[in-house]
Parts: sequence; C-alpha cells; structure tokens
Amino acid sequence: MPAGVSWPRYLRMLGASMFAMFAGAQAVHQYYLPDLSIPEIPPKPGELKTELQGYKAREEAAAAALERLESAQKLD
Repeated sequence: MPAGVSWPRYLRMLGASMFAMFAGAQAVHQYYLPDLSIPEIPPKPGELKTELQGYKAREEAAAAALERLESAQKLD
C-alpha cells in the first residue's frame, strides 16, 4: 500500500472520505434546493432558468420580515 498504510486503515479512510463527500453534497443540495425537473422540450438559448429557488424564498421571507419590522417601528 502507498505510504505503508494497512488495507483496513486505507479502507476506513476511503469510507470516511466518501461519507464526508456525500454528506457535503446532500447539505448543499438541501440548502440551495435546485430545480431538478427535466422539461420535455429543451429551452431555447437564453430561456434557461438559473435562479436558486431556495435562496429566492429565503430572500423574500427576509424582505417580508424587514417590512413588518419597519411598519411596527412606525406604529411606535
């Protein structure tokens, strides 16, 4: 084995590395909420939606919360 590492230790490290990679990919997938639907007709150039839906929803929620805060401060 490379660098004098035993097979069991090598396999444990391989497993841990793959687990970390898959867990990181899942975390990013849950954070950005990508649109994975495949349209029946491919979009024309320039029509492809590239917005991050999860980010957009959080941004709208933050804007609504800011509006409520500002309106509450005006009432005081």
